[in-house]
Amino acid sequence: MRKAAALASAAMAAAAVAVVSTVLYQRQRRAAKRSERAVEAVLLRDLQERCAVPVELLRQVADAMAAEMRAGLAAEGGSDLQMLVTYVDSLPSGDEKGVFYALDLGGTNFRVLRVQLGGKERRVIKQDSKGISIPRHLMSSSSHELFDFVATALAKFVASEGEDCYLPEGTQRELGFTFSFPVKQTSIASGTLIKWTKSFAIDEMVGKDVVDELNMAIRRQGLDMKVTALVNDTVGTLAAGRYVDHDTIAAVILGTGSNAAYIDHAHAIPKWHGSLPKSGDMVINMEWGDFKSSHLPLTEFDQELDAESLNPGEQIYEKLISGMYMGELVRRILLKMAREAAIFGDNIPPKLERPYILRTFDMLMMHHDTSSDLRTVANKLKEVLGIEHTSFTTRKLVVDVCEAIATRGARLAAAGIYGIIQKLGQHSDIPNRRRSVIAVDGGVYKYYTFFSQCMESTLSDMLGQELAPSVVIKHVNDSSGVGAALLAASYTIA
Repeated sequence: MRKAAALASAAMAAAAVAVVSTVLYQRQRRAAKRSERAVEAVLLRDLQERCAVPVELLRQVADAMAAEMRAGLAAEGGSDLQMLVTYVDSLPSGDEKGVFYALDLGGTNFRVLRVQLGGKERRVIKQDSKGISIPRHLMSSSSHELFDFVATALAKFVASEGEDCYLPEGTQRELGFTFSFPVKQTSIASGTLIKWTKSFAIDEMVGKDVVDELNMAIRRQGLDMKVTALVNDTVGTLAAGRYVDHDTIAAVILGTGSNAAYIDHAHAIPKWHGSLPKSGDMVINMEWGDFKSSHLPLTEFDQELDAESLNPGEQIYEKLISGMYMGELVRRILLKMAREAAIFGDNIPPKLERPYILRTFDMLMMHHDTSSDLRTVANKLKEVLGIEHTSFTTRKLVVDVCEAIATRGARLAAAGIYGIIQKLGQHSDIPNRRRSVIAVDGGVYKYYTFFSQCMESTLSDMLGQELAPSVVIKHVNDSSGVGAALLAASYTIA
């Protein structure tokens, strides 16, 4: 009996100890959770404060942008902004007629286009295009092989034409060439390659005239075609914007990368030593991704991303506002929160440590999630990062991180546009001032609705109630290739 009582007493004591242990463990877990949530809140608040861009700061960024623009126009190498003279002094008027072609080469794919123009009355009658992938081995082979591949695609595209694209015998086809790599232009239809980007590495091509290389490849195909205009994607967007709205003064690309081009008075370009163009104007390719300023709100995540990038110290502005980098910034922030606040549990998700796995497209999908339980966020975390189970609180945190990065990027992009308007002297309160249109293209602007709306509202705030109605942001879809064809038409007529 005594032995049984003792055993029962021991069992009860053990059970009590177990209960107490469980209660203590649960309390510790709750305390740990509260501590983790507190750390989450601190990290998020710190991020939001560091990414904050009030209007006063935006004006300083815009002032710095305008100052760098002037310095870049004054002398070669005078600014981080290259402010490249494009030799485009005549933009489409709408009078252009005929069939014109474009080649849009700016990455691992290129497009060939054919545009039939009918003048002011009929405008763009017909447009056809074909996209082609470039085999990876050609991206590091030789200029001869690369341009032969491109010219072969052009020849096949022309061979497939119907009778509606008939050109009179002896008429040479005119081609606008959008080449979105750094080039030093020497005329409207010539320019030497400064360097390759975007995984291209054909060293023997650097310093060569890209138009000469393409024209020779076209001749090897027996095709009667020549390059009439060499442009980059931003200048093409400006041309397309001017074609649909004569009040277009500038163009901005907000996509994987970012850049801007605008129309300036030739006499306002001190480094221009040629004769003044008849129009008195010149299109300037800013290469604004290279903009730097002490006023840019850089965080530890921006500094780490830049240091580990292929071009440290370069393209700082682009790394804050473009599709190539915003998703990666979100990944880096979430990784720090996972390490310091265990937002995804005790273990760090292995995929979260993989650079550039989270694209800006994934970021915008999560940010745009309007479902009551943020189901899209949960699905994206699982699909992209392999994170199976997340609480609503964690999903909301992810949305807040996306919003901090997107808001900063959109507001800084608006400051850049305001800087251009300021440089042109169109930011003053002048009665009956002329309407000014900014043509915009690129996937970030087109698909990231929050970003585009935030950018436009920020620009309106900076302009003020009196001036905002006279500045219009206009989306010009799929513009770079069409713009090149339009410029080919302009310079054929000229």
